[in-house]
Amino acid sequence: MKPVLIINPNGSQKTTQDMVGITSRYLPNVMGWTNHRGPKMIVDRDQLYEAANQISEAVFPDASALIVAAFGDPGAKRLARSMDIPVIGIAAAAAREAALSGVSFAVVTSTPKLAPSIDKIMRAERGDTYLGCYTTEDDPLVLASNSDALDYALITSCEIAKEAGAKRIIIGGGPLGQAAIRISSQVKVPLIQPLVAACSEVSALIEHQLPHVQGVDR
Repeated sequence: MKPVLIINPNGSQKTTQDMVGITSRYLPNVMGWTNHRGPKMIVDRDQLYEAANQISEAVFPDASALIVAAFGDPGAKRLARSMDIPVIGIAAAAAREAALSGVSFAVVTSTPKLAPSIDKIMRAERGDTYLGCYTTEDDPLVLASNSDALDYALITSCEIAKEAGAKRIIIGGGPLGQAAIRISSQVKVPLIQPLVAACSEVSALIEHQLPHVQGVDR
């Protein structure tokens, strides 16, 4: 079987390795691809749009499916139009999983400047139960360099989202995958890990040999 390719629109090889490690728990054959033209971490809309262009123009290894593993799903829809294999953006996959139970859900993330793009995807997928995007306050790159500070900030924002009525919370970001695992036992509502949600969709689509076009184009 051809591998599932984890596309990291960010420029961090370590983040790619972390995401491959997570997805390998759910899929049998996973490879990673890093956008070395991108910033270490996408933190604003301009970087997201540029990443979408870079991803759309890239040449990828042969694969059975692609997972676009940045929470704005940059380039996912364009890739899906041009390929005959499943293409899944992690944000849209997480929104669909969040809405399965029909309860209110929110996103918690460390990139405040991406909130409008995140809102757009969430509302396009399951707007009727989406409460909003709750963001941490400190510089996202500073938080990314300190796991304790990142975990504390995410937990704090999760508590705020819970108080606002969220029954499920998406931890919004491919680079936040490890943090989502770490804090899952410390948050009092179920957390959705976007990479895991994407893995579930890929498994189903490959099993039924279906292509998949999804998400809001960047």
